[in-house]
Amino acid sequence: MSSIKVLGIDLGKSSFHVIGRDYSDNQVIRKKFSRSALIHYLHQLSPCTIAFEACGGAHWLGRQCESMGHKVKLIPPQYVKPFVKSNKNDFIDADAICEASTRPNMRFVSVKSEQAQIISAIHKARHGYIKDRTACMSRIGALLLEFGVALPTGHSVMKQLFSWLAQQRQPLPPLLMQELVELHEHYLLLNANIEKQDKKLKQLVEGDPVAQLLKTIPGIGDMTASLCVANISSATDFKNGRNMAAWLGLVPAQYSTGGKPKLLGISKRGNKELRTLFIHAARAVMSRPEKTGKIYGEWLMNLRATKPFNVATVALANKLARIAWAVMKTKQAFSDNALAPGLQ
Repeated sequence: MSSIKVLGIDLGKSSFHVIGRDYSDNQVIRKKFSRSALIHYLHQLSPCTIAFEACGGAHWLGRQCESMGHKVKLIPPQYVKPFVKSNKNDFIDADAICEASTRPNMRFVSVKSEQAQIISAIHKARHGYIKDRTACMSRIGALLLEFGVALPTGHSVMKQLFSWLAQQRQPLPPLLMQELVELHEHYLLLNANIEKQDKKLKQLVEGDPVAQLLKTIPGIGDMTASLCVANISSATDFKNGRNMAAWLGLVPAQYSTGGKPKLLGISKRGNKELRTLFIHAARAVMSRPEKTGKIYGEWLMNLRATKPFNVATVALANKLARIAWAVMKTKQAFSDNALAPGLQ
């Protein structure tokens, strides 16, 4: 086991397939482990490079491996796929992970801290509550429409549902009203759950120094700052702010051939939720040009005057992402006097 240079692991729920290569790039181990057996094996293994895909459970296992003295390389799954040879099975996947981890220009993902994963879990639960709330509102509207009542969209009416129904003076069957009461109680419960998640995130942001620095950027609040901390393990994962904006999908997709560059709409790659929050942050700045908009100077004013609103919003979201990278990299609060020329 001491001759192993790199260990590729294909992760599963309860089974883990391992391929190990020595310093001559020869395969020296090919074995399947259970979760407990894998941890025991890694404890006995001399420090080496351990590679696996950045998928479910990868960050937990990465922290376990680092605590044992191993070097961990997490690889995005889409970068492993080109190295899969012939037909696909778990051992071939593990071998492809080994091969991909040794490429000089391969991109890797930093292992997330436990705190970052907790923040991510709170965001995911909050997103689930919002999705359930939207479904509940649609269900109530559909039931009323079946009885000739067109319910306006929005929370203002939904929160006062029965007062609004009373104003319509349209009789509804008692059994239907009973169903509406139960659905409305579920809607209010989901509202309360979302508010609880918001309070949890706010408390975590108040105790995180990086999140507090991110909040100094105009337009970025608790939601965006906490999700940045949860999904960006280290600013050093990106060479510069533009690379981070490209990772978020806030740059034009390119389809060039024959020496003829062709730029399309934004690529929409990377983390969808984080990209959405940056665009919402940009909209918040654009809605108050006389206050927060002034910080970005004539650049934003000229852009707003010459480009459509949505185009200008995405361009500002790109700038916000690049500024967020600079704040996370330098560990310094945002200052409008310190905007780099490249960000203007």
